[in-house]
Amino acid sequence: MNSKRKTLPYQTPTLDPCAVRPVMKQVSRRHASATFDRVEGVSLHDVARDYGTPVYVVSEKSLRDSCREFRKTFEGRYPDVVHAWSYKTHYLSAICQVFHDEGSWAEVVSGFEYGIAESLEVPGEKTIFNGPHKTDAELAKAFSRGSMVNLDSFAELDRVIALAKRMGRRLDVGIRLNVNLNYPPWDKFGFSVESGHAAEAARRAHASGRLRVTGLHMHLGTYITDPGIYARGMEKMGELAQELEGRHGTPMEYFDVGGGFASTNTLHSQFLKGEAANPTFEQYAEAICTPLARRLPFLKARPRLFVEAGRCLVDESACLLTRVLSLKLLSNGIKAAIVDGGVNLLPTSYWYKHDIQALKDSSFGLEEYHVLGCLCMQIDVIRSAVPLPPLSAGDLLVVRNVGAYNYSQSMTFIQPRPAWLLVSGGRVDVIREGETSEYIRALDRIPDRLPPEGGPAGEARRR
Repeated sequence: MNSKRKTLPYQTPTLDPCAVRPVMKQVSRRHASATFDRVEGVSLHDVARDYGTPVYVVSEKSLRDSCREFRKTFEGRYPDVVHAWSYKTHYLSAICQVFHDEGSWAEVVSGFEYGIAESLEVPGEKTIFNGPHKTDAELAKAFSRGSMVNLDSFAELDRVIALAKRMGRRLDVGIRLNVNLNYPPWDKFGFSVESGHAAEAARRAHASGRLRVTGLHMHLGTYITDPGIYARGMEKMGELAQELEGRHGTPMEYFDVGGGFASTNTLHSQFLKGEAANPTFEQYAEAICTPLARRLPFLKARPRLFVEAGRCLVDESACLLTRVLSLKLLSNGIKAAIVDGGVNLLPTSYWYKHDIQALKDSSFGLEEYHVLGCLCMQIDVIRSAVPLPPLSAGDLLVVRNVGAYNYSQSMTFIQPRPAWLLVSGGRVDVIREGETSEYIRALDRIPDRLPPEGGPAGEARRR
């Protein structure tokens, strides 16, 4: 016997039927945002070695290609289109800056996001301020910088009328609409068209003598897979615009259709893969631009069209690289791979069947795994029933198409959040450092009445 042979720990064997299936590289309907083991020529194995795991990797080329294709698709159907990058989708400065470099405006829904756009030197007149919570100070700054402000409620309308009086000027505003097109209704935001609230908001604005309604905005929902919802929404927006122009005489300078466009990710409720079932840029553009073009002869002027795309432009640009920590056999007989990421890093796991691939040879067939995170809670499931090659502890997995909302909605829970990397033409830049314990606890404060147990004050208290 060879005395140098490595002795492995004993594990109870399991016998599984191993179906041999072909492994297909799924290519996006728009562009391949990452190959099987490389992003823009950079090896993900090298990334894991140099930066550790978990770690997010973003392709700059994918961001730029998506933005250009989206804008070109809409511009081919309407002569005056502006894309405004949706900050809530992903507000890391480097990501936002890529879109601004491509000519996109900023669309923000809070003073926090407005501040990010301002720090990136986005001109006020190229910033759209939406959302239900805008303080008086934030509104004053936005109007003084020439930003577009879309009003969300009657309370906000009254506050802006008062603000205009204090500023001693007449302000141009937009009215945010909600339209009864979805089930359940997407009616938390804006003024209802069907109830007449939208028309009443415009009447009050003009009657104040301090405001002019020069635009209409709507955000019809999120992950909308039926382009017909946009078509019907544009019809109602056009009808209202024609009514308001006839009543108040002020031309509508812009229509803002919001966002909500689906990416190629697959929802848990979908049978077909998202890349096959979800609409293309062309289908969305046709649904929006055709009703608008039909309405133009009845309007006083041709409005500018704003589109606030977010998810569909950034989702496919990013992946999360994670490492297998251990393997377990669950009570239902399915194997589980425990990885060093978790749903705190991938909140979209609750919505998507994420595309997960192993960075190893799969020529020996695939097995079915539940991919589970490292958090101490049972619902930390990144994806169930994923076909993967036989795994071992230490193997690398890549979770693809994770660019939207997985930064802005992530949380520090049990584990610090990892770094984000931007890859461009073979170059790797850190665009957000991984969190440390010191960073996370920097804002903690301990009252004097709660001294550390091991210190002199703690000893004195116990005595």
